[in-house]
Amino acid sequence: MSAMRAEPARWNHNIHYQGLVLEAVPPAATTALEVGSGDGMLSRLLRARVPAVVGVDVDAPMVALARSHPEARDITYVHADFLVHPFEPESFDFVASIATLHHMDPAAAMRRMRALVRPGGTLAILGLFRRDLPRDVAWDLAASATTGALKLSPRRRYWETPAPKIWPPGQTLRQMRELVRQELPEATFRRLVLWRYLVTWQRPLTSVLLSDVGDAGHRHAEPGRPIVPGPPI
Repeated sequence: MSAMRAEPARWNHNIHYQGLVLEAVPPAATTALEVGSGDGMLSRLLRARVPAVVGVDVDAPMVALARSHPEARDITYVHADFLVHPFEPESFDFVASIATLHHMDPAAAMRRMRALVRPGGTLAILGLFRRDLPRDVAWDLAASATTGALKLSPRRRYWETPAPKIWPPGQTLRQMRELVRQELPEATFRRLVLWRYLVTWQRPLTSVLLSDVGDAGHRHAEPGRPIVPGPPI
């Protein structure tokens, strides 16, 4: 009797790039936050690498679904808007977000995520962007061909997430690249074939970002520029 075939792994464009996000986890990370945790797939993968994982999502049914998974017992899922939830500043070694940034004001979301990363920690964002035609035609053709080839594999089963969707995203790739330049200085920005981009940013070990401190009582400087002592104001 032939061996039973393994169930095809569920696959979509976000799942395809999860490995790149996981590669950004610092080796000594002990705490991680997933922003927009959805059904908890990435949080569960993070838990295999990081002792303490928190997932936060504004959608109550998705939080309930994530909590119901048998591998979610030691993962904390929070039903909240992460922009206002009282997480402690600089409290996570790793902060990740997949296909969530376009659901929010991206600049505000990046500032908030950045503020939650500990010195030496890493932020990783896998995001979507609005097509910019005709500029993106060649990339569209490549993405369509690649998607078609990947779907042919019997090892994969295309999976449609039950999480709420917003389409199209509000920003083009060029606009997102500029926002990242402003909000996450020194970040790495990569365009990926399957209609995605990847941002990785590491908080410096010793510098303090002016935009994390706030404007009250401080002179303005470029976003992300370390504070330089000066005369009293």
